[in-house]
Amino acid sequence: MLTALGMVIGTASVILVVTISLTSQDYILDQIEGVGSNMVFASYEIGTQSSSAEVSGDYIKTSDVQAIREQLAPRITAATGIESNYDSMFLNGREQRLLVIGSDEYYKPVRNIAVLAGRFLDAGDISLRQKVALLTQKLAVSIYGSQQAAVGQMIKIRGLQFTIIGTFKEKVDTFGQSELNDKTVLIPITVQQYFVPVDRIDPLYVQVRNPADVESVTAEVQEILQSRHRVGATYKVENLGAILAAAKSIALVLSLVLVLVSAIALVISGIGIMNIMLVTVTERTREIGLRKAVGAPRRDILMQFLLEAVLISLSGGSLGIVLGVAMPLSVRFFVDNLNIPISVWSIVIAFTVSSLVGLIFGILPASRASRLNPTEALRYE
Repeated sequence: MLTALGMVIGTASVILVVTISLTSQDYILDQIEGVGSNMVFASYEIGTQSSSAEVSGDYIKTSDVQAIREQLAPRITAATGIESNYDSMFLNGREQRLLVIGSDEYYKPVRNIAVLAGRFLDAGDISLRQKVALLTQKLAVSIYGSQQAAVGQMIKIRGLQFTIIGTFKEKVDTFGQSELNDKTVLIPITVQQYFVPVDRIDPLYVQVRNPADVESVTAEVQEILQSRHRVGATYKVENLGAILAAAKSIALVLSLVLVLVSAIALVISGIGIMNIMLVTVTERTREIGLRKAVGAPRRDILMQFLLEAVLISLSGGSLGIVLGVAMPLSVRFFVDNLNIPISVWSIVIAFTVSSLVGLIFGILPASRASRLNPTEALRYE
């Protein structure tokens, strides 16, 4: 039983390590895809030898966004952009800066925004330049105590009164790597343009209809921007495809390393089985001699001890598989809506390896037992 315990721990560790690896890999990939694996984003890069007038003309404009919508309409689901600046307001007794973002109705699907209370911007708000605003979840709670309480309230931005129509957040946390922060106010871009000196979209977002077209659409967005501005203007147009591919490669390598480390436990267990079987052969020398004396062939002695080693390994491996599968499944009783993937291949591999461990590490003791001289074995004390 103690020998089989090593196999239990080793086999369970293989399944648990693979399960943890798959869960973390799925989480990381879901986070990246949640931001937008089929999203293209572009921004203007300021040249070193450009005058201020040239730079102002080189900025991505709202007209560029409209041109991309028209020229790439069959291949994209939406295109949008933001214009941002800052304002200040008194919050919790002190003056704090607010990030004011101007965008349109396409910002919600492209940036994977979740509306928590009220509604989002619509086409009427943009075309009619309505003075309406949405607050981030934390900002609404800080000012009004709750998200529902914020809807319908008035907030002053740049000296004008805006009606709060909703609260929002990113569906997937980007850990501060996006243009949004905890103190962000979203207003129609047509109203925002009153507050900014130059029409400047930064960044521009394009959501591609088919993930397979991401690379080609990225190149086309680059061409459209370059064709609509002067020669020498530089635009950075990227997508998350490279990041997604790199994350998959890193996750695969990490999984292989973790499985290799956990497999060492199985090897150690195999050595334990070999040691205990060698001791068993020594302790049962007279039994082996008696069996050979009454006619047992070498093959039967070999199979007897080899089978014992394999049974110890398989019994420990089977209990390890049950333990390795039961632990991830039991998590569902404590955490709601948590799906932990269990790899069938990890179970198959763990069972196969445990069988091979018993077979490989049982060969030496079994071979030694089968080679004992019956006369000497019977005299052994």
